[in-house]
Amino acid sequence: MAQANPSVHMVRGSRWSYGVQRLLFFWLPMLFFLVVLLFPFYWMIVTSFKTDTELYYDRKANPFLVNTPTLGQYLFLFEKSSFVQWTINTVIISVSSTAISLICGVLAGYALARLRFKGASVLASAIFVTYLVPQSLLFLPLQDVVRSLQLYDTPWALILTYPTFLIPFCTWLLMGYFKTVPQELEEAALIDGASRFKAMYRIAMPLAVPGILSAGIFAFTLSWNEYIYALIFLSSSAAKTIPIGITSELIRSDAPSYGQLMAGAVLGSIPIAIAYSFLVEYYVAGLSAGAVKG
Repeated sequence: MAQANPSVHMVRGSRWSYGVQRLLFFWLPMLFFLVVLLFPFYWMIVTSFKTDTELYYDRKANPFLVNTPTLGQYLFLFEKSSFVQWTINTVIISVSSTAISLICGVLAGYALARLRFKGASVLASAIFVTYLVPQSLLFLPLQDVVRSLQLYDTPWALILTYPTFLIPFCTWLLMGYFKTVPQELEEAALIDGASRFKAMYRIAMPLAVPGILSAGIFAFTLSWNEYIYALIFLSSSAAKTIPIGITSELIRSDAPSYGQLMAGAVLGSIPIAIAYSFLVEYYVAGLSAGAVKG
């Protein structure tokens, strides 16, 4: 009988060893992290479709499954609460503050990346350091500013204060991304008679779209989920945002409505999930370039 080639056994053994190593060091850790990261969202969605009876009184119900699905928790938000108004307020505030932060971030980031002036590096470091200042310290002086301008309990109180922590990060990120754009292209445009602003608008900005989108997603996410400033500067139910409205209006005394809270959390997470699902590639590319070059 012909003996099997030893090299064949070696190849099969190496493939089996590679498969085991990949299972142990890639798939199992990946599965573990997916479960840890996604389980809170699963719990949130499952809870939002349960009835109050199943949540509080049915001891035999499986906590990980829905026995009697219902849309009652969602209907409560739209019919018996100001959730629609909270959503409108959140969209207006998030879009406005993001637009302001992007405009300032693009101009400041381009200037720090391209224009050579004394103290540019120190100014760039100072701008980023301001982002590291905790919001719990900034709201004290900002509260006096908001009160003096009579903006308390209005969307403008947040639209004008959110950029205080959005602009520094957007500037730092875009400064790093503008450095990845070949400077020779702008120099050629300047030689042909284009102004500095036109060179930025027609050449640098189109090439920096991934960085701009990344900064926009980051700013929009922070504005949408921000809690401290919204809690301090807004008091009436009609002026609140989703994070504040859900936690303050749906928690009554010592009996929080978990189904309604989870339904509000699910609806409040949808815009962010949609934004990241479509723009995640630009987000990663912008952060990578900004972190490397910044």
